[in-house]
Amino acid sequence: MPLPEEFIYQLKTANPIDTTIGKYINIIRRGRDYVALCPFHSEKTPSFHIYTDTQSFYCFGCGAGGDIITFTKQIENLNYIEAVRLLAQRGSLDMPEDQMYDKTAELKKRILEINRETANFYFRQLVSGKDKRGLEYFYNRRLKAETIKKYGLGYAPAEWDILSNHLKSLGYTDSEMIAANVKTVGRNNNTFDTFRERVIFPIVDLRGNIIAFGGRTLGDAVPKYINTGDTPVFKKSRNLFSLNFAKNSPVRRLILSEGYMDVISINQAGFENVVATLGTALTPEQARIMKQYADEVIISYDSDSAGQKATARAINLLGEAGINTRILKIDGAKDPDEYIKKYGAQRFKMLIDNADGAVNFELEKCRQGLDMNLETDKVSYLKKTVKVLAQISNRLERDVYISKISKENEINPDVLRIQVNDEIKRKINSDKKSEWQAIRSKPHYMDSIIPESNKYPREVRAEEEILAYLFRFPDQIQEITKILPSEYFITEFYKRVYEVLCRKISENYNFSISVFSDEFNDKEMGKITGIDAKCKEILLTQKNLKDCIDILSDFNNKPKNISSDDDLINIIKSKRRK
Repeated sequence: MPLPEEFIYQLKTANPIDTTIGKYINIIRRGRDYVALCPFHSEKTPSFHIYTDTQSFYCFGCGAGGDIITFTKQIENLNYIEAVRLLAQRGSLDMPEDQMYDKTAELKKRILEINRETANFYFRQLVSGKDKRGLEYFYNRRLKAETIKKYGLGYAPAEWDILSNHLKSLGYTDSEMIAANVKTVGRNNNTFDTFRERVIFPIVDLRGNIIAFGGRTLGDAVPKYINTGDTPVFKKSRNLFSLNFAKNSPVRRLILSEGYMDVISINQAGFENVVATLGTALTPEQARIMKQYADEVIISYDSDSAGQKATARAINLLGEAGINTRILKIDGAKDPDEYIKKYGAQRFKMLIDNADGAVNFELEKCRQGLDMNLETDKVSYLKKTVKVLAQISNRLERDVYISKISKENEINPDVLRIQVNDEIKRKINSDKKSEWQAIRSKPHYMDSIIPESNKYPREVRAEEEILAYLFRFPDQIQEITKILPSEYFITEFYKRVYEVLCRKISENYNFSISVFSDEFNDKEMGKITGIDAKCKEILLTQKNLKDCIDILSDFNNKPKNISSDDDLINIIKSKRRK
């Protein structure tokens, strides 16, 4: 059964949408509302709008939208009940007792319990188990006992089912262990522990839950590292190792390292603000998460070719997320862990403080393989730098680098500046052409929620304006339904929205976007919120309403139930007289 309307009202009152979203992203007041860079897709110009009057949000870039429950679901990767529970906890509200049994929430709860017990089991195996190789490995990596305890590090013995048998003795089933990915199904349907003969790195979310594990082999097993696959409580692309510690840093700066041991070694050296991705290259989602906690990221990847390639990718993604990046150049060691062991924490701090900007990193790459004493190679270098400089959006910053490169290569800065400006214009024209070609090459783009939109744009627009009108004047719904049956709607989705809206209002619900939250998924909520957001600048009158109803009547070959604007006004007034 749905949650009581009064409880949802209290929940939203206790968690105003602007202040709640403002805890995750930087929001800017525009009139009585707010705008921001969308946390759900990469963008450089704010298209994410927060509407305080309707307590809703909508992104004109990616179509995400809804109420504070929808936002919390998406930003925290929760289901509906979990998001409500989190908001209730923040607002010091008690959840209603009469709840429908939620199997998904129950499974997530069991998986988190399994993960917690698994972490404790592996920790005990590390510190007091028979096989001491895991403890020796961490000792050789110079980890302190307090660091091992802080990160809850562990060891998975070589036996095939030692963890499974332990969890089974506690009442957990095979299917629950498989769902948690601590147990794996083999090719012949045989099952075995996922982690064996590996040191274990628990992965903890921002609320302190153990959501996954990473494991490094101590033998010759391939791959060297394995990680928990995606589960109901864990998505690799949406989490960062050690962010639960880094989020408490007093400065808005993060160090992005390559692996578990680098992070732990840097943290042990006194740098709490260090994180790493989880067995994958940096993703756009991770970049946007980092933006919530940092304005600057120092990339501390290995100096090999793979590390340099990963650095270039990270620079692009972090830049798209609006984060300034600097690059840690490590000389005399292959990675931060080795550097700290050789030279100590103070020297590493000097490296961080003197880390170079991303532009210099890109310019240095332009020199690779070239002999700058040769005129032909110098020309090749300058041509490459033009492309790098054209990507700098700030004109002052761009001019500083133009002057620097011109001086280093003994050329007139005006010549280089003209080349850069031409490249900027060329790129703008190229982007416009590509955008136009993309539009032309997809004339039959299908809206997955409203597949009828291409074939019947006029009727779809009429349905949107009808719904927008009813969102603003919900007190008129009961009378409108007498002249506009749901069968008149040609789109299945908007027909469902109309029916749910009519039903909720008839059940004496006060209208808000939240009346749809428990019956529509996140993508559908975005579409519903978009109806109101896109129609905010339209003057929705009774004449508009009549015209839209007439469009649907004509399409369905139905007689018009309203002959004039006055008839519509009288219908609405008759309800008020009653």
